[in-house]
Amino acid sequence: MQISSRFTVALHIFTCLEVFKENNKVTSDFLAGSINTNPVIIRKILAQLKNAGLITVARGTGGITVNRPLEEITFYEVYQAIEPIENGDLFHFHEAPNPECPVGRNIHSLLDSKLKAIQNSMEDEMRKYTLADLKIGMQDILAKEI
Repeated sequence: MQISSRFTVALHIFTCLEVFKENNKVTSDFLAGSINTNPVIIRKILAQLKNAGLITVARGTGGITVNRPLEEITFYEVYQAIEPIENGDLFHFHEAPNPECPVGRNIHSLLDSKLKAIQNSMEDEMRKYTLADLKIGMQDILAKEI
């Protein structure tokens, strides 16, 4: 299992939006330059963030606006927007284990609650961090570079 890079790209996007909002027109091309990826990938992620209600994208003239204060948007919300979980379960269980096998017959009862606890722990941890944490961290980094 691995969460795709789309999640960290989305966090990168939000950080760029905050850092460059005063002095630059932040477009998908601009973001692609910072992230070093294709603008098409950025546009797909922006569409997901827009569909989740986290941003507004102005067509034509460009420009992206964050819809809520950064303190109110958690990593978990970004994760949910970018990495939607099928049926609410992070772990996809293999289909139809053999009921004639004692392991196959009992594997769900052995693993289901443990895997759900792992998922809940990860999601709870993601809820602890907000986009404001990125803003503060970036401000600290930039202050040291000056």
